[in-house]
Amino acid sequence: MEKSVALVTGASSGIGESFARLLAQRGHDVVLVARRADRLQAVADRATKEHGAAAEVLVADLETDDGVGMVEARLSDAARPVELVVNNAGFGTSGRFHEMAVEGEEAEIRLNVLALVRLTHAALAGMVERGHGGVINVSSVAAYQPTPNSATYCATKAFVSSFTNAIHEELHGTGVKAMVLAPGFTHTEFHERSGIGNKHQMPEFLWQSCDEVVTAALKAYDRGRAVCVPGPINTVAAAFSGAMPAGVSRKIAGIVTKRVD
Repeated sequence: MEKSVALVTGASSGIGESFARLLAQRGHDVVLVARRADRLQAVADRATKEHGAAAEVLVADLETDDGVGMVEARLSDAARPVELVVNNAGFGTSGRFHEMAVEGEEAEIRLNVLALVRLTHAALAGMVERGHGGVINVSSVAAYQPTPNSATYCATKAFVSSFTNAIHEELHGTGVKAMVLAPGFTHTEFHERSGIGNKHQMPEFLWQSCDEVVTAALKAYDRGRAVCVPGPINTVAAAFSGAMPAGVSRKIAGIVTKRVD
C-alpha cells in the first residue's frame, strides 16, 4: 500500500523541519522544499533513515516565479498526488517601515503571501477532485496584532489567517481541509535571521519548541479545526489582542517591541 505524501515548504529548519520529521514518523512520504540544498538533504536523509519515508527534495526559492512554478508543477502532478501541503516558508523584517529597503518588504510579501496563495491554489484543485487532502498554512499570533516595527510581517500573517479561514469554510462538504496555524514565540532561527527583537529578554515560559507547535497543529488538523493557536498562553494572547480596539492594541504592541529591541 502506497503511503500518502505530504509537502512541506521551508523544511530545512525550524517548524518546517519538525513538520517533515513528525509527518514522516506518522507514516507519510515527504516532499521537502527550501533553498538550502545541504540542510534540506540532511532532513530528507533523516526522514528516510529513522522513519522509512521516501523523501523527495525540491530546492526552490519561493521568492521567485521559477521557484514557485517548480512546486506548483509538483502539486499539479496527478500521477503523484500530494495529500497534505504545509505552507511554512516565510520570513520577517524589523524596523521602521519608511527606513527599510522596499525591495525587502516586497520580497517578504512575495514569500509570505503570494507564494502561499499560489501553492494553496495549485494543491486544492486536485484535492477537491479526489475528495480528500488538506492544507496547513502557517501564520502567527502576530496576525492578531498590528505591531510597530514589524508592520509588513504582521500584515502578511493577518492575510494568511483571513485567507485560510475563508477557504476552510469554502471547502465544507468537499472532504478537503484547510487550517491556519498561528504559533507564538518558538525556538527557531527566525528571530536571528529577521532581526526581530532580542529573544533573550522574553521569559522562557512564553516559548515553545518546534515539536510542541507541530504536535498541536497535527492534532488540531486531525480534528478538522480551522485554526490552531498552540499553547494556552498564545490562545489567551490571540483572543485578547483580537478583542481589543485597534488603537489600544497597537500602542501596547509598540511598548512591548521597544522593550525587547
